[in-house]
Amino acid sequence: MNTIQVVDLKNQYLKIQSEIDEAVLEVVRSCAYINGPAVKEFQADLERYLGVKHVIPCANGTDALQIALMSLDLSPGDEVITPSFTYIATSEVAAVLGLRTVFVDVDEDTFTIDPSKLETLINEKTKAIIPVHLYGQCSNMEEIMAIAKKRNIAVIEDTAQAIGADYTFKDNTSKKAGTIGDIGTTSFFPSKNLGCYGDGGAIFTNSDDLAEKIRMIANHGQKKRYFHDVIGVNSRLDSIQAAVLKVKLKYLDEYCEARRKAAQSYSEAFAKLDSLQTPKVAPYTSHVYHQYTLKLDEGISRDAFQAHLKERGIPSNVYYPLPNHMQKGFLNSDHFLGDLSVTMDLKNRVVSLPIHTELEDAQVDYIISTITEYLESIKISA
Repeated sequence: MNTIQVVDLKNQYLKIQSEIDEAVLEVVRSCAYINGPAVKEFQADLERYLGVKHVIPCANGTDALQIALMSLDLSPGDEVITPSFTYIATSEVAAVLGLRTVFVDVDEDTFTIDPSKLETLINEKTKAIIPVHLYGQCSNMEEIMAIAKKRNIAVIEDTAQAIGADYTFKDNTSKKAGTIGDIGTTSFFPSKNLGCYGDGGAIFTNSDDLAEKIRMIANHGQKKRYFHDVIGVNSRLDSIQAAVLKVKLKYLDEYCEARRKAAQSYSEAFAKLDSLQTPKVAPYTSHVYHQYTLKLDEGISRDAFQAHLKERGIPSNVYYPLPNHMQKGFLNSDHFLGDLSVTMDLKNRVVSLPIHTELEDAQVDYIISTITEYLESIKISA
């Protein structure tokens, strides 16, 4: 059995090496490194895949979030609601722009925004909600959008962990994650389900007006070269990364299915264990398992659990041990806390297992048997 890794980018690359190498060499031969044909081709391919009118590539997922907020013409002190139980980028960009971050709690099963907690946090200063499609499944977008539309609040979807996931509405129609709100954003960080070989990101929208503004902001605020209509930033996806993504996009559904297969094996095997909770998939969304995250029983020491796995060559991670509102960088920032009781509970109990496209059946079986034997042993000793 090969060494178990959290992400196995090398073997993923080897399977598509000839396509990747040729795509990268084509860019090098053309010398069109910035905004070359590869960028435009990938953009068009991703628009077709997502079924969205506009995809605007940019330098990374954090830039995507910042540019999305900048396109809404918000003023310092305006409020943005987002979960604290996520990566720092979502709230970081709001703070950078002088906006007030309002932290909302998440659902205890899906770990995404709990819509029932939104209404009490909304006031006349609330201008945007940023649902995070955490770990690979969509937030409850139908309820979130209903609340937002009623109060004329913009919705920006953070789809960095869920690109490829499908959301099904009550009328049985469906849309891809990131295409439901006013704006969607994603990251192409190498470990993502759709990752490049450096940094990269993109912004999605069906609004022509927002798309025009977003393109301007991402390009120094200009539509015409050297004429800057707004204050913008410099954020672009380079042609080599676009060439890599154009190849890998063809395999995205296959990659997601490989992750689902491993996740299903985990969940079926762990179903009989009452000392942990396997990921619960909401009925309105598919799950692409960017992470496979367990919730351990309160009586299980996470440190001891992870140490046992490490001793047996199984890596694991905690996403996220310290919520955004507890980070030192936020202690002196302008923010407001809702009831975050679920967030505070999850930070002590979640742990993520290896999940990636190259995970072997033997590795999955070994991980399952190791965890099962450990939890049964400490149960017996207790």
